[in-house]
Amino acid sequence: MTSTTAQEAILSGVVDRWKSAVDAHEPQQVAACFTEDAIFQGLRPYSVGRPGVFEYYDSQPLGLRADYQVLETRQLADDVLLGYLGVDFSFTDRPTVKVTLTLVLRQIAGQWQIAHYQVSKQS
Repeated sequence: MTSTTAQEAILSGVVDRWKSAVDAHEPQQVAACFTEDAIFQGLRPYSVGRPGVFEYYDSQPLGLRADYQVLETRQLADDVLLGYLGVDFSFTDRPTVKVTLTLVLRQIAGQWQIAHYQVSKQS
């Protein structure tokens, strides 16, 4: 098991790549942050695999930005990490959407990727 600081560094490394691709409207790069068989639950019906992630983020409006704060991390196994985050999705033409995001990361061939993604809209 790694320390909380190391867990947050791993999580932030993956989420920073995801955020950069979301902010740049690069859905192929967003999808590359996920495992081939990732379960993805955005604010619409879920999908499994990178093509669903690509389609979801390809449909998002230009100017979408994601700002996040790590709330909790848990090391579930040597190659599995849970992350719980607060995320603000901001738009150019509508109010910000605040969500909580739960991620399960898996280390595959030395690279950490998102294996499970689920958001819940904050009220």
